[in-house]
Amino acid sequence: MTMTRASWQGIGFGLLLWAAVVGGAGCGEKQAAPAAEAPAAEVTAAEVKKAETTPSTSTSTSTSTSTSTSTSANAVAAGAIVAAEIGKDAPAVVLTDIDGKAHDLAALKGKTVVLEWFNPECPFVRAAHGEGLLKDMAKHVQSPDVVWLSINSGAPGKQGHGVERNREGKTQFAMANPILLDESGKVGHSYGALKTPHMFVIDASGKLVYRGGIDNAPMNVVDDARPRPEGSKPGERVNYVDTALQDLKAGKPVRLPDTPPYGCSVKYSS
Repeated sequence: MTMTRASWQGIGFGLLLWAAVVGGAGCGEKQAAPAAEAPAAEVTAAEVKKAETTPSTSTSTSTSTSTSTSTSANAVAAGAIVAAEIGKDAPAVVLTDIDGKAHDLAALKGKTVVLEWFNPECPFVRAAHGEGLLKDMAKHVQSPDVVWLSINSGAPGKQGHGVERNREGKTQFAMANPILLDESGKVGHSYGALKTPHMFVIDASGKLVYRGGIDNAPMNVVDDARPRPEGSKPGERVNYVDTALQDLKAGKPVRLPDTPPYGCSVKYSS
């Protein structure tokens, strides 16, 4: 039987997902116990695959601008928060980082802001920061006009939570940007953040102009079923965040403002 390029790509993607699971970096949660903390729940290959393939409630076409909106399932269920919408004012972000410094999105008006939902123990985050696009992107992107903030909305007792664990992650991945903690999940829900990593770009006027994945390559393997701008070729890696930043810099509408995120679920308290 002749193996096509797509077949080999699918096999490679499956092996990467399997490696993420058996490597102990699953998308499970740590649950607190009265006597001692239980180890992180083991995640199956099917669960990791589901985490990668389950999009937000938005839909995107491969070559056209999506006009649909997505919402946080938890927030909608609670009936109290409406998730951020493309083209509307970005929700407030008033949080403290792992070094005790306060950050207020309102104070950054006039700058472009990139928000990255983060969990140092998520295999998709590890892949993106280890050998993927997030490895040094923030270092290159940050400037007097562009600010990059990572946010961990994990609740106490959940996977990847806590000041010390995130300090370790910042050191491990040589991150040059602040990591903000959102233990209540209020900020995450207000943006409709579903995955880690889940990316959002806010323009200088404070409007949300992009939300979705960092790229079209979960676990660093290009998925041609994911959106790509006109002119790109099958198999080509598309950096969605960089594309949005370049469009903003050129004064053009963002070509792909809404793409399906991929990764582990955000470890909210509920």
